[in-house]
Parts: sequence; structure tokens; C-alpha cells
Amino acid sequence: MTDTKPDSNADYFAKAEVLSEALPYMRRFTGRTVVVKFGGHAMGDPKLFDLFARDMVLLRQVGIRPIVVHGGGPQIGAMLEKLGIKSEFIDGLRVTDQATIDVVEMVLSGSINKQIVSAINAAGGTGIGISGKDGGLIRADRLKRTTRDPDSNIERIVDLGLVGEPKVISPHILEAFEDSDVIPVIAPIGTGPDGETLNINADTAAGAIAAATRASRLYMLTDVAGVLGKDGELITDLTLSEAQSIIESGVITGGMIPKIETCIDAIQSGVDGAAIVDGRVAHTVLVELFTAGGAGTLITRN
Repeated sequence: MTDTKPDSNADYFAKAEVLSEALPYMRRFTGRTVVVKFGGHAMGDPKLFDLFARDMVLLRQVGIRPIVVHGGGPQIGAMLEKLGIKSEFIDGLRVTDQATIDVVEMVLSGSINKQIVSAINAAGGTGIGISGKDGGLIRADRLKRTTRDPDSNIERIVDLGLVGEPKVISPHILEAFEDSDVIPVIAPIGTGPDGETLNINADTAAGAIAAATRASRLYMLTDVAGVLGKDGELITDLTLSEAQSIIESGVITGGMIPKIETCIDAIQSGVDGAAIVDGRVAHTVLVELFTAGGAGTLITRN
């Protein structure tokens, strides 16, 4: 027994009711893979960080196979500033030279990755940290961006340096964990055509890994409630065609567009559903996965 008790017996029954509601969803997803992109506010809040780790352990305990893919932009930026390395962004992507990629790999594959692994282990799970370079998990091409000069209206190709986009995902290293209790934690670093290390957007990496593993769900933790409509209200469910429509109509703008495009690509590649959920809210993945109401915005094929 612990010293912390619910206020009354009613709280016990309320918790039992929640568990009962979750049972059919647990049965539905047992033995299936879910890929969770972990980033944003949840990574910077110690309480949410630890609760996220506990939630991943819970998923594994009930027979679901979580794979965590994490970001780390703010931490990379802080380390670059500390080391006096200048950094710039084009269309939200960090231009990455050799000095920058060394820091990116150190922060992503080192400190952040191991913090998540340690939190999972402390919560009673078995976390294993890897990067996309391990076992040839992510082979990538260099990513180039086309921009239009606002004065001349002439398009030009911008070289982002050591920035990549996934070309081939080799999930055999992840398949080796399927019959164990291991929770893979993946840093979004890949290997380029010439063996060079490439920095990959965490959302993009998560979507590609979800597609390659034929995941049942792709979860993208963000710092907003989900996809918002014209009226500012949360859109709880979208089909593929509806998701494409709200992009084309201009209902959504900015950074939400590539997130939805990643979800669309994942579903078209075989993922059953992709959800954009609020990482600022505790247990958001559990609520979306195990309740009828769900959380955030769930995109499905039909």
C-alpha cells in the first residue's frame, strides 16, 4: 500500500471504469506496432517527460509494440549557441555543415536519446537507444529545397548541406526487438549516399519508420491540440481525402502542413491511422489509443 489514496471509493470505481473501457482497444492493438514521434513541449517538461516514458512502458506491458522517434531542435540550438556555431534555417529546416552535424549527432544520439532511454528504464521498461545509422536503419538522400526570390520571382535550388530525407528504411534491426520487451528509441540521423551522416526531420523519420514497419498507428506529439478548422475548433477525425482537401483549401498553414503530409504519406504506405495529438497534455497517446473519444486529430484511410 502507498500513502497516496484517492479521495473516496468512487475514485477507485472511476479508475476501474476507465480500465474496462480500454480493454477492447488493448485487445485490438495487442501485437501491433505504434510509432510515436516525441518532441515539443513534452520533451522540455520534466513531469510530462516522465509520464510519457511510463505510458510507453504501459503500452509494452499490455502487448503493444511502441517505437519512439524523437526530435531535439531546441537542445541542438542551445548547444550550437554554447559552442559559438552559427546556424540558420530555410523553410523550417536547419542548414547543416560538418561542424553542425557533429553537434546534431552528439545531442540527438547522445544526451537526448539516453535521457529518454533512462526514463523508460526507470519506469520499469527496457529502452534501447539507437540512431538511423545503426544497422543501416535509415539510408537517406540529401534534401534540397526550391525557393522563389520575392523580387525577381525566379526559383532557385537551395543546398541545405548535410540534411537528408529517408530513401530506404531497413527495419530488420527493429524486427529483432519484436519478441522482446525492448522499446526502441530512435534518433533521426541517417546515412547518406557517400556514407556521410545526415540530419533528418524527426516527423519525416517517424512517418517513414511507421510505413516500413506497417504500424497500426503513427502518433505525432505537437504543441497544439491537433488540426484546427476555420472556426478554430478541433477537427477530431479526417479521412485521407479530407486531409488533402484542407491543405489545398488553405484551412491550415505553416508547420501543420508538413505534419499532415507526413501522416498522409504514412497511411498511403500502409499505416492504419495517424494522429496529431497535444504533447502538452499528460497521457495524450493513451487517451487517443484506448478511449472511444480519442484525443487530437485522427487521420484514417476512409
